[in-house]
Amino acid sequence: MDNLMIIGLITATLRSATPLVFAGLGGVFSERSGVVNIGLEGMMIIGAFFSVLGTHLTGSPVIGILFAVIAGGLLALLHAFLSINLKADQIISGTAINLFASALASFLIFKVFKKGGQTDIVKALPYSIPASIKSIPIIGPLLGGINWFVIMALIAVIISNYVLFKTPMGLRIRAIGEHPKAADTLGVNVYKVRYMCVILSGALAGLGGAALIGITPVYREGMVAGRGFIALAAMIFGNWKPFGTMWACLLFAFGGSFEIFAQGFSWNLPTEVYSSIPYILTMLALAGFVGKTVAPAADGQPYEKGQR
Repeated sequence: MDNLMIIGLITATLRSATPLVFAGLGGVFSERSGVVNIGLEGMMIIGAFFSVLGTHLTGSPVIGILFAVIAGGLLALLHAFLSINLKADQIISGTAINLFASALASFLIFKVFKKGGQTDIVKALPYSIPASIKSIPIIGPLLGGINWFVIMALIAVIISNYVLFKTPMGLRIRAIGEHPKAADTLGVNVYKVRYMCVILSGALAGLGGAALIGITPVYREGMVAGRGFIALAAMIFGNWKPFGTMWACLLFAFGGSFEIFAQGFSWNLPTEVYSSIPYILTMLALAGFVGKTVAPAADGQPYEKGQR
């Protein structure tokens, strides 16, 4: 494998991992506050579609990203209301949101773009680096092969880790996820913090959907393809921590990218072997981490104020 192919594999892995990282961080915030968000898949779907819709209506990819974040946050608000106020089963609520998001995107494609299956191609978020940097060996091709979403994802991981583990708000979030009754006794508004975290999870998942459009500037039905669930798995492997989630997302993305690049090697192997690479990595990750991850104690448990 030559240097050019290695750099291509690394940049492809970074681009593929980025949507997972955003959604995974959303899962971290939601579940650290005690609310399971199975609806990340649907929030990514709605984020991807509204990213295209916003760009289509305004001609600005930046406005498209804003549309994606708001749409994901609004869908998460619905999940928060069902889970926190109505005490609905959080798994059922998230599953319903996934079905609703997919159906809504399909309906709006037909109503806005007058066709089924996919939207029109829209303008992508421009990305370029100076020629002086591009000419630097290894670093230049690496930076030239990514996009703004990759950089934003890395910044989001750093900020999320700081907020959760270095700030009073992060302490409140973690306290609510572990023992909401004790946090309530100390004057922390459990409902307010949970609402904030669930809405933030939807906004981040919507941004993950927009990151998919940053790779392919068109929305197609089925393009999210289970990435919301992969992000949830990455969050668990990462032990509900931002950096752990990021490394797990990179592992899964590497499996998918390596499958594509491996077929260009002169290895005499059946295509089924290449296709199995992502699943083999997933099983290895499961074997290495099962039993070692600990969810927040109150994760998935509705809270009733004043309950003893």
